[in-house]
Amino acid sequence: MAKKILAVDDSKTMRDMVSFTLKGAGYEVIEAADGKLALQQLAKGKVDLVITDVNMPNMDGLTLVRTLRADPVHKVTPILVLTTEGDATKKNEGRAAGATGWIVKPFEPDKLVQVVQKVCV
Repeated sequence: MAKKILAVDDSKTMRDMVSFTLKGAGYEVIEAADGKLALQQLAKGKVDLVITDVNMPNMDGLTLVRTLRADPVHKVTPILVLTTEGDATKKNEGRAAGATGWIVKPFEPDKLVQVVQKVCV
């Protein structure tokens, strides 16, 4: 059975790119436009990986990471941050929040698939 991934980004174009890339690699992908909608998706069922942007309306990515880490169901779910933010301070905030990894946009599709394969076991 295909691993299920939740892609969270307020940019429909970015969600489409992530979805297209990962579906092409055999993953099932569901989407959400912000952190609050992501939590609604996760309430419907568990996923094997969450990929989230940082800067989003309603609930940003780092708040989403902290919220998921506080929930026993998602304490160990891998969470990748996919963002334009590349500075070390933001990366450290992501690590402190509990993110598994950090990928800077624009991403290389092959690299995204490699990272997903590494953390989504």
